[in-house]
Amino acid sequence: MSKDLYQILGVPKSASDDDIKKAYRKLAMKYHPDRNPDNKEAEEKFKEVQNAYAILSDAQKRATYDQFGNAAFENNGAGAGGGFGGFGGFGGSQSFDFGDIFSQMFGGGGGSARQQNFQGADLQYSVEISLEEAATGIRKQITVPTYDECDVCHGSGAKPGSSATTCSTCHGTGTVHVRQAIFQIQQTCPTCHGTGKEIKDPCTKCHGEGRVATTKTVEVNIPAGIDNGQRIRLSGEGEPGMRGAPAGDLYIHVSVKPHKVFHRDPEAPTDLHCELPISFPTAALGGEVEVPTLDGKVKLSVPAGTQNGKRLRIKGKGMKSVRSSLVGDLYCHVVVETPVNLTERQKELLQEFENLTSTDRSQTPKQKGFLDKLKEMFDN
Repeated sequence: MSKDLYQILGVPKSASDDDIKKAYRKLAMKYHPDRNPDNKEAEEKFKEVQNAYAILSDAQKRATYDQFGNAAFENNGAGAGGGFGGFGGFGGSQSFDFGDIFSQMFGGGGGSARQQNFQGADLQYSVEISLEEAATGIRKQITVPTYDECDVCHGSGAKPGSSATTCSTCHGTGTVHVRQAIFQIQQTCPTCHGTGKEIKDPCTKCHGEGRVATTKTVEVNIPAGIDNGQRIRLSGEGEPGMRGAPAGDLYIHVSVKPHKVFHRDPEAPTDLHCELPISFPTAALGGEVEVPTLDGKVKLSVPAGTQNGKRLRIKGKGMKSVRSSLVGDLYCHVVVETPVNLTERQKELLQEFENLTSTDRSQTPKQKGFLDKLKEMFDN
């Protein structure tokens, strides 16, 4: 069963001419053979997109398709509407060059193909930093792969004493036209790979590329507040292009090492959280405790009667926002620690304390509430 042309372009049947053209441009760029070398699936998609646009962009053909569907364009004249021959371009004496459609819409295939083929690739680099470095920001030097001009052929790619000649296959255009069934597709020349020049006697050092692999050191500024998984783009710091084409970009992927004390709030990355163990007497009586932060220790007041799990805030001791001057807070989650390995004297004192408080459950409201509920259950 033939595919619906509107579905191929991803537009509704009511789509305007501009909508059809925009959809075609997007898909043609996506599946173009120059961008998908040796990809049969992409090649078939490209053919489908070209065919769909050739019909839906023509008012007469589109009207016929809307009335009769794919049957109007199958079997070279069979079915309602006369098939391809009925439009003077499909299956008749005239040839229909889909490459021409692409060239008209995207400004010509030859030059753009050469630029795409030889623009430098984007590079990826991973860097790991500490939470402290993420909080303050840091400049790091990294070493990335790159290319330098070959010092033997000085970038020409040809062996010294020889030179590149006009490509015998494409005659200098950098592209060739390949006919597949009724389609004629423009592709990068397989001989010169889009340069328009053929090197018959390549340089023995760079093997005709005109450049040799090396490394370079790049300084990257990692901003304060950056979070784990974010990346930094350095424009033009990727792989250099060949024969004057622009370089690609360098993407720095940042990972922040887990911290022993603090963790960031995934919902509010400027806020930090930590556990704050305190003793039972401090929780009951209140007091002042020392708390670590990313830039030193501070004093924190613990209110009397603080319960386990209570959250205490230290304003402005979190992380800086990577997009503004906003600074988050540090939240300390109280953990009331039960003492272990008690001496006999400590046991005596705690037992005495328990005896004193057991007569007045108002001092332990949660326990009182629990006992009251139990009483109600069993009294009923």
